Amino acid sequence: MADSVQSTHPPATPTQPAPIKTQCPYCGVGCGLEVVPIQSDNASAQATAHWKVRGDRAHPSSLGMVCVKGATILESIDKDRLLYPMLRDRLDEPFRQVSWDEALEAITVRIQAALETEGPDALCMYGSGQFLTEDYYTAQKLWKGCLQSNHFDANSRLCMSSAVSGYVQSLGADGPPCCYEDLEQTDCAFLIGTNTAECHPIVFNRLRKHHKQNAAVKMVVVDPRRTPTAEAADLHLPIRPGTDIDLMNGIAYLLLEWGYADQRFIQDHTEQFEAFQSVVAHYPPAAVAERCGILQADLEQAARYWAEAQRVLSMWSMGVNQSSEGTAKVRSIINLHLLTGQIGQPGAGPFSLTGQPNAMGGREAGGLSHLLPGYRFIHNAQHRAEVESFWGFPAGQIAPQPGRTVWDMILGLERCEVQLFWIAATNPLVSLPDLERVKAALKRSPFTIYQDAYYPTETSAYAHLLLPAGQWSEKTGTMTNSERRVTLCEAFQSPPGEAREDWAIFAEVGRRLGFAEKFPFQSATEVHQEFVQITRDRPCDMTGMSHQRLLQDGPLQWPCTLESDCPPPKRLYTQRKFQTPSGRAQFAAYHSRGLAEPPDDAYPYIFTTGRLYGHWHTQTRTGRIPKIQQMHPHPFLEIHPRDAKRLNIAQDDWVEVRSRRGSAQFPAIVTESIAPGTVFAPMHWGSLWANQAEVNAVMHPEACPDSKQPELKACAVQLIPLALTNTVQAERAIALG
Repeated sequence: MADSVQSTHPPATPTQPAPIKTQCPYCGVGCGLEVVPIQSDNASAQATAHWKVRGDRAHPSSLGMVCVKGATILESIDKDRLLYPMLRDRLDEPFRQVSWDEALEAITVRIQAALETEGPDALCMYGSGQFLTEDYYTAQKLWKGCLQSNHFDANSRLCMSSAVSGYVQSLGADGPPCCYEDLEQTDCAFLIGTNTAECHPIVFNRLRKHHKQNAAVKMVVVDPRRTPTAEAADLHLPIRPGTDIDLMNGIAYLLLEWGYADQRFIQDHTEQFEAFQSVVAHYPPAAVAERCGILQADLEQAARYWAEAQRVLSMWSMGVNQSSEGTAKVRSIINLHLLTGQIGQPGAGPFSLTGQPNAMGGREAGGLSHLLPGYRFIHNAQHRAEVESFWGFPAGQIAPQPGRTVWDMILGLERCEVQLFWIAATNPLVSLPDLERVKAALKRSPFTIYQDAYYPTETSAYAHLLLPAGQWSEKTGTMTNSERRVTLCEAFQSPPGEAREDWAIFAEVGRRLGFAEKFPFQSATEVHQEFVQITRDRPCDMTGMSHQRLLQDGPLQWPCTLESDCPPPKRLYTQRKFQTPSGRAQFAAYHSRGLAEPPDDAYPYIFTTGRLYGHWHTQTRTGRIPKIQQMHPHPFLEIHPRDAKRLNIAQDDWVEVRSRRGSAQFPAIVTESIAPGTVFAPMHWGSLWANQAEVNAVMHPEACPDSKQPELKACAVQLIPLALTNTVQAERAIALG
């Protein structure tokens, strides 16, 4: 079980200021934090405020717990900050410091030139689940409204877009229907494609405590690796990568055969059951067990746990979403809930665990290339008209076609179709697939803006203009976590140098482009006041929220309407009425296609990736924290003893992982925790932190046809033991400590 810290702290006293409430800026669990000032003991000098952070016991999502990332967040805030705008004409030239006026003038001139010569299609922006909702919303108004370019995408495309499309297609709308209280009320937790113990540790701690205290509660973990999550399970199913749909259909086959289908729920509240039933008939247990590489008895045990439970809670994350059939996998999980009526009740339902702290807020604000604010869709004419009217634009202002996804932006750069590429609060030169291709495309960009808090990053090397952004602790705004809970994150210190809030940068560019009346905001509070109005009568209605109310009442879940008496219901679909036109949930009938790039004779192994407990994404923050660097000092490659013996690889030997696109090198960890035929490396190390250890140099960009989310979890590779020179061996031995 992942470490966590349970806060034990006294209330504020007259000499101790009240703590500042906020939310952790890492994963989508959305843990509540309290920040308290510590005055300097140096009485002879001017008192200097320092800060310490602790878990907020009043926050309903985390109950005072905090993992190592949240506990050490303050240690990275003042390290390697980008302090001033920096500009250069060519990538092979050094940056020069410029004023904000010069930087903003360069942006507006470039945007105006692109519009005059190529039109809105030449403008692309790539944002981040690290944005506050106010940042996201302002960017949508600028890009999709004022500039008429739907080419805004976010790194949530790499994270949660398959969950979005799965929820929309099966249930009629985005939004996890569950809440964290379900972790303590379930009879059976079914975890697939999620190493929850390391990636969402506080969620796992709540679930594990409930599991330990109740012998009748069962936990099933589906993962090719024996992760810390799998170690805690009653049943671990180490399926072959790419066989998730086979497994789901095989469980459905047994539930139907044993008579555990909830026929009343199916008849009254669903559609397309017959098509689903017809497909599932092709998945008898013996065939499924063989395809998945598991024992038939284990498959039957998993189905039996599901069948006999009164409340089944499924959870998944990147291991499901990051797939060329990610939407199909999500819908196959939801199918099991619809088959057994396990939705809209305490302790039950399909629960996607969001990767980033405000990926949910981004979806609410329209922060993907096919979305508009308020859970609206660009392809829907009525939705476009509603947003145009709200923003005060004429009919037809918003383009009717969805914009480029981030990978389409890369292709646009390759084809010289993109004249301005604006990247903010993310590090795509580590996180995107097929990295060598991405690097080549960025070198062709006529003008790349990179807006971030830190310098250097891997992406800053490919930018023409750097914009210093304020980050968590330095700006006020809201974030929404995995259980649809909105937390106000208050600023408690000023940004360093000349760094500015992201929303303020977007608004000022809008004003300079001639849209001053669209950006009257003087504060994030005013941005939020406008944003919540556009959610009226939508599934994510937040008209009952405001910064003031969140400050006064604490975090709130949506829907939270102006007319209702919040707090709202904790779960969605409690009345069994769904957001589809018929009000019925939709079964989905899918056969498994398997991996987009299965192993073959030339590339016989499957390479998969994931997170580690202490690190976060591309180490932009955590790489600058000594405690976390000591926890995870270097990357590695997990390989099964059978494969290691075949290739004559011993512990700590260096191995090259080579695909059709690129290669990476790692020291080997020989372990039975990984299935034979599959190897694993963590995804956090870019070129700033290790040499030739970028896992995404190996990965392909093939994506789910519905969600457009790349299959970042699996590709076919060769494994090549490296005979290193004595000098290189010595250098790498030092690097490994």
